[in-house]
Amino acid sequence: MMENNNKLNQLDQEQIEKILQTGTTTVGIIVKDGVIIGTDSQATGGTFVASKQAQKLFEINSYTAATIAGGVADCQYVVNQLRALSRLKEVEEGKVPEPKYVASICRNILFSGRSYFIAMMIVGGYSLREKTGKLFGIDLLGTLYEENEYLSFGSGSPFSLGVLESEWKANLPKAKGIDLLKTAISSSRERDAGSGYELQICTIDKNGFKQL
Repeated sequence: MMENNNKLNQLDQEQIEKILQTGTTTVGIIVKDGVIIGTDSQATGGTFVASKQAQKLFEINSYTAATIAGGVADCQYVVNQLRALSRLKEVEEGKVPEPKYVASICRNILFSGRSYFIAMMIVGGYSLREKTGKLFGIDLLGTLYEENEYLSFGSGSPFSLGVLESEWKANLPKAKGIDLLKTAISSSRERDAGSGYELQICTIDKNGFKQL
């Protein structure tokens, strides 16, 4: 039994190392009136650039969005599930689900398929109940954690995080937050071979999801 557990832990570690090397940069930032989420648009297959216009930023509902890092098929499946379950919840209760509800569903999906889905996702949005922006990270093992500043996943994340750590401030205005996110992802595009091409950015506040 102990040997099986050791093999599982080793597999988990290998999977985590693999996904952390996945070629992409995804970023989420808490700003004064909500959140700003963005990614690059390059998809890679090993050292090959498979697409220059890969969709990595998705609207889940009117007040929640998600970014993807990892296996494209796995991530697309999870996104489709989040959209469907969020819509079902909205129909049942007559109101848009909270970002934390969407993040919890994402966590449950990835945990139930532990190490099966190669996906690390940022879920962010605006809480109509708390009147503030929300930002969550979920890894391939189903770990869910909430951030109150910023978050970045993917092979380019070390470069983005370096920018965010030096430049992010509390109560950051939306316009400055957008500029900061652009700078953070651009630094990754310049230094990380797995990140590149166009930026995909959205803002989410009391007025809902808006893609730039």
